[in-house]
Amino acid sequence: MNGKLITLLATGFGSGWVPFAPGTAGTLVGVFICLLCLPMPWILRLLFVLALLALSLYVAGQAEKIYQKKDDQRIVIDEIIGLQITMLPVAINGLNLCAGFVLFRIFDILKPFPVRNLQELPGGWGIVADDVAAGIYAGAVMWLLMFFGML
Repeated sequence: MNGKLITLLATGFGSGWVPFAPGTAGTLVGVFICLLCLPMPWILRLLFVLALLALSLYVAGQAEKIYQKKDDQRIVIDEIIGLQITMLPVAINGLNLCAGFVLFRIFDILKPFPVRNLQELPGGWGIVADDVAAGIYAGAVMWLLMFFGML
């Protein structure tokens, strides 16, 4: 992959260049990607998320080399994959997307144990792993809200 494609993907199609809250802007791109997955059966969504995870690890690692900075704020592909993971346990609809967006951002910002420690991993792993963990936490809360009939 060439550098322009890496930066395009890493920055969430440019959303990472937003001067205020680029992670939130990247998560919004994740909402649109979720909407593209709307017609997919769950198993295809899962396969898509796994493929996007692999792509995210590679792209984030390459972008870190391009920007020459650990976990540069312009790299938001990790927020995109984090939201996809958040949404896996529930149907994609307006209420779930809003709840998933808020929950993912909370877990991504607060980084509860052991999420923060994952940032110490090398390369793309250190960029993406904490957002994957935040997505797992947020997805678990989404599932509980669904299970108890609150979503």
